[in-house]
Amino acid sequence: MTVSGERVAGVLAGGSEQAILAELESRKLTPVAVGPVKDRHAQSGRKVSARQLAASYLQLADLLRAGVPLLRGLKLLGSRKSAPALAKVFSEIADAVAEGTELNAAMEAKPEVFPRVHIAMVKAGEKGGFLEAVLSRLGQFLTSQAELRSKVVGNLIYPSVLVVAGIAILGVIFGYFLPMFRPMFAKIELSGITKAVFAFSDFVSAYGIYLIVPAAVIGFVLWQLRKRPDVQARLDLWRVKAPVIGPIYRTLGVARFCRILGTLLGNSIPMIGAMQIAREASGNTVMEAAIEKATDAVRHGQALAPPLAESGLFTDDVIEMISVGESANNLDDVLVNIAETLEQRLDRQLTSAVKLIEPLMLLVLAVIVAIVAIAVILPMTQLSGGIGK
Repeated sequence: MTVSGERVAGVLAGGSEQAILAELESRKLTPVAVGPVKDRHAQSGRKVSARQLAASYLQLADLLRAGVPLLRGLKLLGSRKSAPALAKVFSEIADAVAEGTELNAAMEAKPEVFPRVHIAMVKAGEKGGFLEAVLSRLGQFLTSQAELRSKVVGNLIYPSVLVVAGIAILGVIFGYFLPMFRPMFAKIELSGITKAVFAFSDFVSAYGIYLIVPAAVIGFVLWQLRKRPDVQARLDLWRVKAPVIGPIYRTLGVARFCRILGTLLGNSIPMIGAMQIAREASGNTVMEAAIEKATDAVRHGQALAPPLAESGLFTDDVIEMISVGESANNLDDVLVNIAETLEQRLDRQLTSAVKLIEPLMLLVLAVIVAIVAIAVILPMTQLSGGIGK
């Protein structure tokens, strides 16, 4: 509100509410209501990728190593044009740091961008005076996680394409190709296999198009149900015990836990706090329960390896390495080495699974096509025999 009593509305950029109030006072304006405005980048749904964040951490570590002050480094990250959403975040963090806020506190104000793992590591680096090393490790950690995620997604693309292509081919065969032969066989007695194939073809032709919407609705409902804690717990338990994907899922969870815990311990995060953060970041309810049990054991002065072994998620070699790491007092390095070994093992498991799925899918398609061919050839043979007579 102006001195004359006129109401004025607008938007001002500032590092904190105090900075906004000071700016209003300098303009001789009396604040009536001050509140945050939603970020236009957040409104547009733009997200910060893990690789962009990793590159930012590594770049900031290089700047600090070269003697550039932290505030100057943050401002440089905030002026980048290649990643505008992330640049805006670092620009706001630079403003907060300029106001006297610690870096970890400024990051903690943006939980949608910086997970607890990152904030805890940066806080330890600031308190211990080794922020440059923390940022470098954090960048390497995120890069490894992004590469692992890319491997998993990349290995699953080909089987997904095979499944979609197979369903499309079968839909064309049963919905379009087979009905063309139906009038030719109207006056002859059909065999059982031919009747079954034509019955399924009639069903696909008559109701196939109408099943798309219910199938989509069912898929959406199932997708929403998986967000419920009880449903998510059952899904995680099934994934862990499934015959083919179970070992892959277990290896993925153990590798993630070992890398997060090892990275946190290597950056001077206390054991209990590090395990609690690793539990929250595991993304697997079965793994969360195992970590929670191990955390209680460590809190009561016990070793880490035995409760992890009782969960059944960790193989004997991993448990043995963790036990040795505890005895030698280099658990952080051992856990990171375990994660790297498991990620290599996971890559081999995914490759083997894809090689197994490919021939299985082709075999299923070949069997179905062979059944359709037999169902069509048998009545054609009857027709040719009748013509010959």
